[in-house]
This record gives sequence, structure tokens and C-alpha cells, in this order.
Amino acid sequence: MADITPSSILKSETSNRYGKSSSDRSEVQRQRPRGQMLRQIIGPDQEARSTGGLVATFRPFPSKAPLGGGTGGNVIANRLTENPKFNVLVLEAGPSNSDVLSSEVPWLAPTMWNTAFDWNYTTVPQVALGGRPVAFPRGHILGGTSSINFMMYTRGSSDQYDHWANITKDPGWSWKNLKKYFDKNERWVAPADHHNTTGQFDPSVHSFNGTNFVSLAGFPTPIDGRIINATHQLGGQFKFNLDYSSGNPLGIGWLQNTVGGGQRSSSATSYLGSQFIRRPNLHVLVNAQVGRLLQTSAGHVPGFRTVEFRQHVAGPVQRVSASKEVIISAGTIGSPQVLLNSGIGPAEHLHSVGIRSIVNLSDVGSNFVDHCAVALPWLVNSNATFEQIKEPEISAELLNQWTVNHTGPFVDTLTSHLGFFHINNASRQHPAVGSLTPHYEFIISNGLIIPNPLVPANGHFFSIATALLSPASKGSIRLRSNNPYDPPLIDPAYLTNDVDKSAMRTAIRAAMKFVTAPAWSGYILAPSGGMENITDDASLDAFIEANAGTFFHPTSSNKMTHKGANNGVVDPDGKVKHVDGIRVVDASIFPYIFSGHPQAPIYAFAERISDLIKSSY
Repeated sequence: MADITPSSILKSETSNRYGKSSSDRSEVQRQRPRGQMLRQIIGPDQEARSTGGLVATFRPFPSKAPLGGGTGGNVIANRLTENPKFNVLVLEAGPSNSDVLSSEVPWLAPTMWNTAFDWNYTTVPQVALGGRPVAFPRGHILGGTSSINFMMYTRGSSDQYDHWANITKDPGWSWKNLKKYFDKNERWVAPADHHNTTGQFDPSVHSFNGTNFVSLAGFPTPIDGRIINATHQLGGQFKFNLDYSSGNPLGIGWLQNTVGGGQRSSSATSYLGSQFIRRPNLHVLVNAQVGRLLQTSAGHVPGFRTVEFRQHVAGPVQRVSASKEVIISAGTIGSPQVLLNSGIGPAEHLHSVGIRSIVNLSDVGSNFVDHCAVALPWLVNSNATFEQIKEPEISAELLNQWTVNHTGPFVDTLTSHLGFFHINNASRQHPAVGSLTPHYEFIISNGLIIPNPLVPANGHFFSIATALLSPASKGSIRLRSNNPYDPPLIDPAYLTNDVDKSAMRTAIRAAMKFVTAPAWSGYILAPSGGMENITDDASLDAFIEANAGTFFHPTSSNKMTHKGANNGVVDPDGKVKHVDGIRVVDASIFPYIFSGHPQAPIYAFAERISDLIKSSY
């Protein structure tokens, strides 16, 4: 066991790759994958004595305060090191994202699943899905899941943030007060093709001076006009929404995504860009997986400021200690896992796997929720779908086009339009608070969203993925053993609450209604992939059971509650309850599941907590 003491730092000898965009993109240093990251804060009373950089092999560092990373963790590291007296070390479970082409090219996002850049998790068998386990991709790469996701940017409903502010008794989490943090994060840029975007978004809603690129889709699809025409023909719940990031997401609008100059903008490429990674007080150690935190002080409120980690699977366990606090940003799966392995969590569960309970915090790993989704394919009367560009020869040509000038279909993800819908008179068991918070979503796509063995070979398709955004079903994250490096038991408990099954039926029927608009006449031929067998509730339920899976948005496994509450895991400032020296900053601390794609609120949460940390010292 190696204890880390102040000394020298070994800088990486790996090469850097820089990408530029026509929208004045700053150079960004990349490398490879992520998992969980810990960063180190040196208090203002300490001296930062080393040069910064990306670290490939571990040597002792000059300061003693690790902090956890991920999508939100990179924000923390960036903002804290704006003060040269704070020294931050990032412990990253995977390699770096530099030169990982599949992370750079938006179209290639799905190719990162089941690779070294994915944690390759699988859920426990899902009772309501016929006992099927579900593949559960999470980013194992610098930047976390922001380096492998579909890049969709949604701020969600103002009602939800105001409710979070109310239940946490902290007005700082309200829509109005978070606006400046969305602005600090977002840097709106032109789409890759520089098309006229008039009528596709509301410029007054967005920030043009933040850190992370956001843009509209950069290459048109043949169905774009049909989608917009359908919104006008049907109206009502299918109405056109000029900008779903306005605080009112309801309706159908143009996709906003974290892409700049045709290239993915992740927390690694933005917050750890070259102008930041060169700071002498910012250090990133890759291939360093955190196992647990060690208690460093006793008393009524125990302190935890030492972190155990290993570099590579067969590497020795090492330790590094923080002078101020540890900030865990290992994600909705990893953060509760680290706390549980550290003896912080429900005592009965810890005892069952042979871990000594130090702090009996019963909600650690509980209240875990994920969006559940079903992809719906229709056969279409066209060959200009994504099936065409997936053909090997065409795909190679398009990748070459992207490589040369960052243009063409590969600058986009799998959709150019999203839709958000509220169910009137829905069950109160759904956490969709207020009239503006959606219960379900459409992702509208010019091709198959996921492979389906029941569709005709060589067919061409139109798809809508329907996703539950406010599920009532709650699952858990639990330990498999007392080995801190064993993957945890992941149970999202999809559709175990009957109100979720009802909501999914409503969502699918709404999708079926959407394709009856005159805009689709002569284009959509027939349902496919098993949809053609849906005739009643029973057959619809069977289709859902066979096809439902993750929408990749797990949250709330370390939920935030108000200070002094007898439940929850963290206070409104991210500090773990009944513990000294630990904060959590990622989607696991959302008070309940966010009704949208969680990337934007994770960034906003991390921006605000960065300010709270800086004001503490």
C-alpha cells in the first residue's frame, strides 16, 4: 500500500491532438476513456509547487486533496483551479479521450458501447421486462458519459427546478437562480453547415459566451420538413416549440446538441481544454479507479479525506489524502458505490456484504431511477434513410468527409427533433410537478434507432423512441461483494409501478397518432419490428416487455434533501450528511429524476457547487 506524499509530478509523454472549428473553437486536449475521477483541492493556505498536465503513470503529487469527477467533476476541476492557490488532482478510472475518433465524431457515438470506453454494465434481471437483464452503457472515458452520449442538450421545465428549490429549501436551485450557471456552461455556436437557423431556436434563451459548445443539427435529413408540417397539421400536444430550453419544453422542436464545428463537445474537450489542462495547479491521472474512501478522523461527525485507488486492474492499491475535502463525481452508479464501499450507507446492506458500517445513511444507493424507452420502427417509401449511410462504402466516404472538413451527416447524432409531452390528470405518483414538466418524450429519427431482429432485411425506416421522463418506479444500487472493484448490482426496476406501464402505453399511442398526420401520407408504409402485431392493451404490453430498455439517464441514487432532513444523502451544497470532508457532484444528487436529458442540469449543478466550494475557503 503506497501512501502519497508531496513530491514531484510525472507529466504524460503521450501525444496531443487538437481539433478546431469554424466557430472559433478553442484547442482542446484529448486522450481516451473515463470512469470516475477524483480531483484534488489544496486549500489557499497551501502552495502549489508543480507543473500541471495529463498524467499517464502515477507519481506522488504535490498536494493532498482528491476530488471526484465525471461530467460534473470536470467543471469542478476547471472552476476551482481558476484560483492558483487551489490544486486539483483528477483520478480517472479509464484512459484519456485524446485521439478517440469515435468520441469525436457525433455519428459514431453508439460504436463506443461495449468497448474499453464503456463500463459495460448490465442490470439485474428486470421483473417487468420478462426477467431480461438490460445493457447499461456508461462512459468509461475522460469526460464521463458526456464523451459517449448522444449529446442532446435539454434544460427541462422551470417548474421542476422551482420544485427542487422548494423541497431543498434552497432558492439557489430555482430556475431563475440557475440561469447564470446555464449561461456559464453554454456557448451557442452555428451548426456545422452554417445553415440559416431563423425559426429553429430562440437566441434570447441561450448564452454565446460559456464553455461548452451547443448547436443545432448540422446536416439536414429528408424528414425534417415532414416533422415540422406534422406539428402544424396536428397541433395540440404536437404543437411546434421554437425552443424547448426556454423553461417550457412541451411540444416538438429542433434538436439542440453539444456539438461545435461538427465535433462532440464533452466536459473533457471543453472544461479540460488545452488552455485549462496546462494550468500548473490542475493534474489529471488516467487509468486510476477509486475503490473507497478511508476515515481520517473520528468523533460525532467522522471525516473522510483519504482515497484508495488503483492504476490498471492488476495495479497496487495506492492512497492519496486531501487537505480540505473529497468531491466524488463518479456518476449515478459509481458515486453510491464508492460511498457504500467506504462504510457510508444502509448498515444492514453493508453488514450483508461484510463491510463495517461507519455512517448509517440509509438512502445511499436508494431512490435510483432511470428513463425507460421503447423504439418504434415504421417501414418507409424511401431509401434516403440512415440505413443508406450505414452501408460500409458510403460510411467510409462520409467518415473521410468528416475527417477532411467536419461536414456531412457524421456531424449529427441520430435525430434532429425532440418532442416533450405532459399527461393531463396523470397519477400523482409521477414526479412531474407543474403543468410544464413532461411525462414522456419522442426522439424522432430518419432510420432505425436501435437494431431490431424483427424488421425486414434491407428495409428503410422511420423511428420514434418513446421514453418515460417522470417514472414512478424506483430501484437501487447495491454492492455485489466487499471487493470495492467488483461491479455493483444495478436495479432500475423498470415499469414495476403500474402507473409507468400506463404512461408508456400513452406515449406509444401518441407516437402512432403522430404518424397519422397528412405529412406522412405516402411516406410511412407500415409499422414494423413487432409493432404490426399490436391490437390491444395486452399485445401492446407484450411489445413493451420485449423491447423496453434504458434511455441512458440514471439519477438520484444519492438524492439531495434540505439541511436537517432525516432522509436523503446530501445537503443542498452537495455535502454528504453526517460526514465531514465529502461532497458529491453529479446526477446522483438530483432530488428526483430530471424530466429530460440530464447533461445540461449536471453542468449547471456543478457550476453552482463550484461557486459554493470557492466561497467556503
